[in-house]
Amino acid sequence: MPTTKPCYHLMKPFFYSLLLLCPALVDFTFAESKPNFVFILVDDLGKEDMSIEGSRFYETPHIDALGKRSLRFERGYSACQVCSPSRAAIQSGKTPARVGITDYISVAGRNQPDQWNRNTKLLPSSYRSELALEEVTLAEALKEHGYRTFFAGKWHLGAEGFTPEEQGYEINKGGFHWGTPPGGYHSPYNNSKLSDDEPGAELPIRLGKETAAFVREKAKSEEPFFAMLSFYSVHGPIQCSEERFQKFQAKAEKMGLTDRTEPRFQFDRTKEVRQVQDHPIYAGMMAALDDAVGLVLDAIDDAGVRDNTVVIFTSDNGGVSSGDGFATACLPMRGGKGRQWEGGIRQPYYIAWPGVTDDGGTTETLATGMDFYPTILEIAGLPLRPAQHIDGVSLVPALKGGEIEKRPLFWHYPHYGNQGGEPSAIMMTDEWKLIHYFEDGRNELYDVRTDIGEQKNLAAEHPAIASRMEAALKQWQNEVGATFPSPNAGYNEEKDKADRDKLANQGNPRREKQHAAFMKADYLPKGGWWDKKQPVKKPVVKD
Repeated sequence: MPTTKPCYHLMKPFFYSLLLLCPALVDFTFAESKPNFVFILVDDLGKEDMSIEGSRFYETPHIDALGKRSLRFERGYSACQVCSPSRAAIQSGKTPARVGITDYISVAGRNQPDQWNRNTKLLPSSYRSELALEEVTLAEALKEHGYRTFFAGKWHLGAEGFTPEEQGYEINKGGFHWGTPPGGYHSPYNNSKLSDDEPGAELPIRLGKETAAFVREKAKSEEPFFAMLSFYSVHGPIQCSEERFQKFQAKAEKMGLTDRTEPRFQFDRTKEVRQVQDHPIYAGMMAALDDAVGLVLDAIDDAGVRDNTVVIFTSDNGGVSSGDGFATACLPMRGGKGRQWEGGIRQPYYIAWPGVTDDGGTTETLATGMDFYPTILEIAGLPLRPAQHIDGVSLVPALKGGEIEKRPLFWHYPHYGNQGGEPSAIMMTDEWKLIHYFEDGRNELYDVRTDIGEQKNLAAEHPAIASRMEAALKQWQNEVGATFPSPNAGYNEEKDKADRDKLANQGNPRREKQHAAFMKADYLPKGGWWDKKQPVKKPVVKD
């Protein structure tokens, strides 16, 4: 595994102390005019999960209001179909393959090749377990120019020595190694970076309150600020309060969803996939998330800084339609989190820039997670750092109604996703999307403008296009230093086929029965409702 530079690690706190103690080192004259930034990153949020995007079951009035004064990138993409790589891309401005984080970071390392125990044709590639300190993060770039920085929520980019405090954030509320909230979504949180509230209090609300308090405090000081609210929501475990459940169970009943006769799930190649948004517990999670976003937006308004605060809203990967909690549907897109299709990588991607995007609207401009870094720097009027955000471009021209130079987008995922995703790489242009699979070298080619569900593979009809795109993809992989999976000597093909056939035959009925139970008015979670739980000494933690 790559190593860090200890001397650089020790120099970071010293360097930032100098910046604060020696104003001559920094141009503080912009404090009154430089815009503030609030970056809201949601975990596992599907593009279709908001009312403004067409959801009829979930309720998101605060996010919808933000969306209406944002430019919404209809073809906005995360840098990966799973979390840690996407988060690394946002912080660094580099594609995950270049920073060496290509899969979610398992605390125990169980998805590294030396611990792999799944019967798969390939062994996944190895990858870094932390974001290198040598990377100049977005927070560090802003901090060098006098911005006060704040982080709340999910980090999942390294353990002690690599937490937000070591990566440019002055304040950290809840960000550490784990990708799942160790105490679930209600206090006690059992989070070493976040104190507990009264038993049963909601985690997203707490994170919203912490962010709102930071906004109000910095608004009084008139110092420019960058606040990153990185929700653990709506990642599993799928939990909400009893009151929120009752509201959405009653709504489902009123909408005729509780007695559904059509299947909720369909099997797609490797796993069953949810086809409908009707999960009342997940709807409760969405409502808590939205209420927390509302707290932050209200704080921006109450503090009198709305006209000078840019708000960004996005997700780290697609909604969980398969695997984990099987909680939402990403239709009309195919797949979801962990998968190589549009449901796994196309995200809500909103930028609200006062005085520029006030009338709202949408754009078909291709945008990705690496673009936030240069976009924020340009909006702030700060020098770009092309050697750092080498894989991103500024979206300012698009935000102002113009265009950016056309370019392809690339993804590289040499892993097997927990949600059924296959080791593959992707190249996308305005017209075409190529998926190249590592197991057998086959290609899928789609026109996602007319086939967002990726149902018609056009590779055989357009072999020249597929060949050109594959060649360009391989050239890009070489340029960024991509690593690849290797053959698995222990692979048992017959067992693999038998296991897939069994899942195809038994997975859907089992899942249908489980989710039908969630729809009943008398549903009671095992162990009782989460907002009424009592403190426990040793919670079960999964990353």
